[in-house]
Amino acid sequence: MGDKIQYIIAMTVYMSIVIVIGFRYAKRASESSDNYLIGGRSLGPWVTAMAAEASDMSGYLLMGVPGLAYWCGLGEAVWTAIGLLIGTYLNWLFVAKRLRTYSSVAGDAITIPDFLSNRFKENKKIILTIAALFILIFFSVYAASCFVAVGRLFSTIFAVDYIPMMLVGAVFVVVYTFIGGFLAESASDFMQGIIMFVALIVVFIAGLAKAGGISEVMENAKAIPGFLEFFGVAQPTLIDDVQVVSEGIPFFGEAINFGPLFIVSTLSWGLGYFGMPQVLLKFMAIEKPNELKTSRRVATVWCAISLFVAVFIGIIGRNLYPTNLLTESSSENIFILLSTSFFPPLIAGLVMAGILAATISSSDSYLLIAASAFSKNIYHGILKKEATDKQVLRMSRITLLIIAVIAAIIALEEDSVIFKVVSFAWAGFGATFGPIMLFSLFWKRVTREGAIAGMVTGGGMVILWKTLIRPLGGYFDIYELLPAFVLSCLVIVIVSLCTEEPSKEIQDEFDQVKNFKYSS
Repeated sequence: MGDKIQYIIAMTVYMSIVIVIGFRYAKRASESSDNYLIGGRSLGPWVTAMAAEASDMSGYLLMGVPGLAYWCGLGEAVWTAIGLLIGTYLNWLFVAKRLRTYSSVAGDAITIPDFLSNRFKENKKIILTIAALFILIFFSVYAASCFVAVGRLFSTIFAVDYIPMMLVGAVFVVVYTFIGGFLAESASDFMQGIIMFVALIVVFIAGLAKAGGISEVMENAKAIPGFLEFFGVAQPTLIDDVQVVSEGIPFFGEAINFGPLFIVSTLSWGLGYFGMPQVLLKFMAIEKPNELKTSRRVATVWCAISLFVAVFIGIIGRNLYPTNLLTESSSENIFILLSTSFFPPLIAGLVMAGILAATISSSDSYLLIAASAFSKNIYHGILKKEATDKQVLRMSRITLLIIAVIAAIIALEEDSVIFKVVSFAWAGFGATFGPIMLFSLFWKRVTREGAIAGMVTGGGMVILWKTLIRPLGGYFDIYELLPAFVLSCLVIVIVSLCTEEPSKEIQDEFDQVKNFKYSS
């Protein structure tokens, strides 16, 4: 009981700080929907970088990635990390500054659907509606993955049923996002990015020391077929989805080798960044575009260290506790197991606040962006154009509550594998918004018809490939983001070339953004 009290103290301290941040920005957030949804474009470079990465790296960074490495070794986890790192850097390098400028020039857009609709000078808001609906669908799934993570965290350390703990976490996230909006979310994400980073490093160093050093970890891992292969994955031997153990030794079958197609498929995780609303919105919200170079450096370094440390925490965990986590879903608790095993309860509670930080920093972004998609784009943009700013703000908060309820219902399934849930939503956003975002920013000839066709194709193909095509196996067993992204690009180009070129107004605005010069 003493351990649990100390966990509660550590978590309460953390939660209290986050709530204080929410109240700190409550008054400013309530001044306008612009402040509530994008913070009045007032973020500094460090907050922009850390908030973007923390809101992106949800519970899958501290639970999903280590769990994947613990379950089947280095191969898939490390190629995923490489893809994400490349995508992070390229997104900051090519998209960030152009989007910051274009979103301001194109009607001072404060949401991604707003920007895309304004970019093509829509009268009938078809792009806006499609974009908002896809955001609502995929962010409900995304938020659910975060609620699963926090529910698992609380139920594991407090030995309480999963569902009530998941609901407690969901209520906490909703309360402070409801109060403080984008500024509270961004400020707390900055703090949470630091906590996540420190938690990963501390557990990694403690794990290496406990295991006897990196050489000892590697030597033991080599005994598992395929566990340290860059071009293969280990295969736990399962009976009824539980790994077989005999005399304290977990059983593995022959390693499965993979070829170039699998590597390209796994690297394609990086393509998702070009369509991630929670990251793109941070680009739009920075106060001084010239400071994005600083943000890019901070974000890339944070991402590189965090991802690869997370992978090796999974490897270390399999070395130290080979038989403790015998299902794919339970393997995602390895970070929790290491934290509670290495540290005194109070310190362990603070370390595990990293999981809470990862979960909250993502779910608040997801809820806020999904709420804005409905309130700003559908409610104000289509259903009630005469709505006042206060009415839009009120609708944002109502929508946030509704989406949180839907996400909580999805999260009722305790055995969900966080990595798989996130991968589906990630593919959805990457294929729906990534291609059209790139073409909108860098190709003058793209048309409204091409944009609509590309978005519907990308989002629809993710669902189709995941549910009907990928289960066929063989060459079709590739990450759904890759074929959906490529097909969306092809459709955008073909339809744009087959339809009337954009108006002079649209092309002149494109040239204005392209030739925009920033003052130093």
